[in-house]
Amino acid sequence: MVFRLFLKTPYYFFCIWRCGKKADITLEESYACVKKVTKAANRAGRVTIEAHGLENIPKENGFIFFPNHQGMFDVLVFLDSCPVPFSFVIKKEASNVILLKQIIAALNAIPIDRSDIKQSLNVINRVADEVKKGKNFLIFAEGTRSKMGNKLLDFKGGTFKSALKAKCPIVPCALIDSFKPFDEKSIKPVTVKLIYLKPMYYEEYASMKTNEIADEVKRRIEEAIASHTSAY
Repeated sequence: MVFRLFLKTPYYFFCIWRCGKKADITLEESYACVKKVTKAANRAGRVTIEAHGLENIPKENGFIFFPNHQGMFDVLVFLDSCPVPFSFVIKKEASNVILLKQIIAALNAIPIDRSDIKQSLNVINRVADEVKKGKNFLIFAEGTRSKMGNKLLDFKGGTFKSALKAKCPIVPCALIDSFKPFDEKSIKPVTVKLIYLKPMYYEEYASMKTNEIADEVKRRIEEAIASHTSAY
């Protein structure tokens, strides 16, 4: 990926950096720029993104994607395949990684310090407020990558508080083999699958506790992964 984009990397980096610095650039414009660079990077790295269930993405903005978390490549899968702009919540430790830092600025992503309860609550409230205004978000409910391939860690109930506060659609998403591009020491072509599952609307989960929502979202994702990997 790096070798094939070597000559274009400075230009792509500048474009994304500019999106994060200029106040007159809209989120839609920034998203289009980041999406273009992501697609170029994935092609150069011989990574094919196979997206299913795009029709399940809500027609109206103001929802939250909740996928399983396999690694640093996960966000790139969404950026490549998702037709609507979104932002994301990312752990503070990863917010200073080169290029990722510029993408965070361009898409107004929100770093979260999981060791700081007060800051975490502020993030929950901020996400809820922005979703109410029609912004879409991506949140990894496991809190950290599983490091177990296509197996999931437990989903944390607290990550669903923003959805409850915003009363917004929850869109479970199943990532398959997203760990391979960055974690496997190979230059072979890779296919990563992303399944957008049917959304859970507020009426469906309003009476549920956050840990119950977490368990249900995890169950749906695990079922989707099992059905799409059964032929492996």
